Amino acid sequence: MKFDLKKLDTYAENTWCPGCGNFGILTAAKQAVAELVEEGYPLNKFTLVAGIGCHAKIYDYININGFYSIHGRVLPTAIAIKLANPELIVLGFGGDGDTYAEGTAHFIHAARYNADITMVVHNNQVFALTTGQATPTSERGYRGKSTPEGKWEEPMNPVALALMAGATFVARGYSYDVKHLTWLIKEGVKHRGFAFIDVIQPCVTFHNVAPYVRERMYKLEEVGHDPSNFEEALKRALEWNYDLDPKAKIPIGIFYKVEKETMEEGYNRRIPYYKVERKVDWKQVLAEKKII
Repeated sequence: MKFDLKKLDTYAENTWCPGCGNFGILTAAKQAVAELVEEGYPLNKFTLVAGIGCHAKIYDYININGFYSIHGRVLPTAIAIKLANPELIVLGFGGDGDTYAEGTAHFIHAARYNADITMVVHNNQVFALTTGQATPTSERGYRGKSTPEGKWEEPMNPVALALMAGATFVARGYSYDVKHLTWLIKEGVKHRGFAFIDVIQPCVTFHNVAPYVRERMYKLEEVGHDPSNFEEALKRALEWNYDLDPKAKIPIGIFYKVEKETMEEGYNRRIPYYKVERKVDWKQVLAEKKII
């Protein structure tokens, strides 16, 4: 049965800059949820967790259950939700500053634990909400308010880091290729374990790398890449180090995918999970509080 995408719309006014790559991620996320619902995934089981930053507004624009977290803390919140109710389908959305700066330790351990959640990172290589400071993935030489003389250090490579930390699903998408990104998000949700998707999301206001990316980007599935081969995945991940290297090629797609025991399975094998059902008449509650 065809799912009506309008059911995922909200009343909130979208305040992203015109042309922002976040629009592509929003569209892909909504399309992925819609298609998964059509395939039998219950809509009321989807839960969204966002952090702080331009990316986090996605919380306001998708009509599913959610939790607005704080900066750098998307992953521990998402993991706690999944542990509390393993039946939920947990989607985390973070920014590159949100996830790879304050959230680095959480990112590494979420991958290591193999928590059964899907983490989508809006990576524009800049702190856009606070008007252009450098993040861990900003390229060398980037000039912003925090680095007026240019950033001197090399950028972080989150795809390589995720692989080395033990993530069982590692992918990279591009925010302006909505169809491909929709597929990646769906595959991430279907994967049993920690699914990580780094999305190149050019910031048209402070860091528009779209022309550079388009010239160098290729899809892993079109060159016969084997996502079960860890060594090959790492080799592909190191082709681009998030610097503006004119010789670099930028692969997108699924780098690595493997099945392992999840964190929830490990916990439940040792500590029995007792589900508590709560039946609440929300209309009555809201009426009593004079909200409706």
